[in-house]
Amino acid sequence: MVLVGAVRDYLNRMLNDIPGMKVLILDAQTVGIVSVAMSQSELLQKEVFLVEKVDAQAKEAMGHLKAVTFLRPTVENIQHLKRHLNSARFGEYHLFFSNIIKKSYIQILADSDEHDLVQQVQEFYADYFAIDPFHFTLDLHANHVSMLPTVVDPHNSQLACDRMLDAIAAVFLSLKKRPVIRYERSSEIARRVAQDAARLMYEQEPGLFDFRRTEVAPLLLVVDRRDDPVTPLLNQWTYQAMVHELLGIQDNRVDLTKLPKVPKDLQEVVLSSQQDAFFKSNMYENFGDLGANIKKLVDEFQLKAKSNQNIQSLEDMVKFVENYPEYRKQHGNVSKHVTMMTELSRIVDERQLMAISQIEQELACNANQAVAFEAVLNLLNNEKSADIDRVRLVMLYALRFERESPQSVEQLISRLGAKTSKHKAGLVKTLLKQAGFDKRTGDLFGNRDLFIKALNMARGLKGVENVYTQHQPLLAQTIESIVRGRLRDIDYPFVGNHFQQGRPQDVVIFMVGGTTYEEARTVHLVNATQTGTRIFLGGTIVQNSASFLNDLEEMQRVQRVERGSFAASM
Repeated sequence: MVLVGAVRDYLNRMLNDIPGMKVLILDAQTVGIVSVAMSQSELLQKEVFLVEKVDAQAKEAMGHLKAVTFLRPTVENIQHLKRHLNSARFGEYHLFFSNIIKKSYIQILADSDEHDLVQQVQEFYADYFAIDPFHFTLDLHANHVSMLPTVVDPHNSQLACDRMLDAIAAVFLSLKKRPVIRYERSSEIARRVAQDAARLMYEQEPGLFDFRRTEVAPLLLVVDRRDDPVTPLLNQWTYQAMVHELLGIQDNRVDLTKLPKVPKDLQEVVLSSQQDAFFKSNMYENFGDLGANIKKLVDEFQLKAKSNQNIQSLEDMVKFVENYPEYRKQHGNVSKHVTMMTELSRIVDERQLMAISQIEQELACNANQAVAFEAVLNLLNNEKSADIDRVRLVMLYALRFERESPQSVEQLISRLGAKTSKHKAGLVKTLLKQAGFDKRTGDLFGNRDLFIKALNMARGLKGVENVYTQHQPLLAQTIESIVRGRLRDIDYPFVGNHFQQGRPQDVVIFMVGGTTYEEARTVHLVNATQTGTRIFLGGTIVQNSASFLNDLEEMQRVQRVERGSFAASM
């Protein structure tokens, strides 16, 4: 429960230390930060009887309630708080900020507190969405900006960098660590974020980050999504990753309202490893094993349901009433997972994803160009293929063979344009421009580094357990290099005069442009092997293929506008 536990600890300290009836006031970001860490029933147990957004229109005064605000320390939120303090709507105000607050903001609040309502002002460093114990995200708005050159959109690029810095700072403050910092050499924005983090931790706020030192300092490594554009393009076959790919997960919630025949009480479901024991034990299981485990869950529930029907005495009735809340909860949980499995199976069949996934895995893991070309061409010509699957396969082929067979790449792009649209075909070129061979640092296909080649050959000789999950994200190589002390300084330089000898106990890898649940699973598996190093993974968003393609479309649009502006100025 490391990151989730850190956020929960902050929330407990906020709410448990203030007795009486409370209103919790949040902003657009902290609503999500709280919701992934603590359920509504838990908030109610802490006497939180009302949750409001800080920018909501003022309603009637409720002097009997104590206001607990948990907000990001932004100019907008300070203005909203001024309005709250002027209206004196609640009896007390306890102000908590999710990150470092400027002294000038505190002065503004002090000047606005004419009724002496503010009881305390504190910084509780929970400025990130702790979706799993070792995985966090920012839910960054306009994520595509983080993958564009700074000069294209300087203002929004700066806002994105600032938000990334805030989250990274909060993670290390909540872990009580100060790291040495490295970044991916080929990424301008990764370098910028890494340098900003070093400036904050070592120059601007050295006292705040002055924690007890370990023999080997923790490591912050800032990398770029564009170094591995393959992983977010692949279909997924483990529970959490598959749900996100086919249905979408937002703040640990799945929206099923647009799907056919879903009961009303299951139109939004929560998938949280903290609140759902079945999900926790199955989130990384593959599709086949998951089906067997859900059947077992259903069988166990049916046995319990039969025992509840056998009420023959007053004692049986009392026992049933006592156990009824747990029974209801279990019924809801069984219905949730059966519904999810049903929907996943339906989509897999409709889109013929098992056949498509085999081609994807071959493209990602093997290198027979002629066979791959034939397979992708056949899928493009299949009238039942969905456009998103056509686009993804041509992209994977282009990334794999852009240097080996550029003519065949052009042929497939042309065919894709004929079967879908020129706009969608143009996305393949946008991808190559942003994340092609010349833009990448890592050995994405295992064909640059002799050590990686040897590892891949060994894995090939052993065989693979499952043809649908044979792909390993580039992140697996990066983590192995860190653990073995083989991460090359020339590719991942240090910021400042710091260096590292020995294996760090804690590593935070932050991915500009977003992580994936496949990469989160990789981190989970590494941490489960007890190597002596804890890996944390964070990023701007959690990507799936739809969001990644959407980012590419936005990048294409921005660059088209930029070219138009340049032409108009000539």
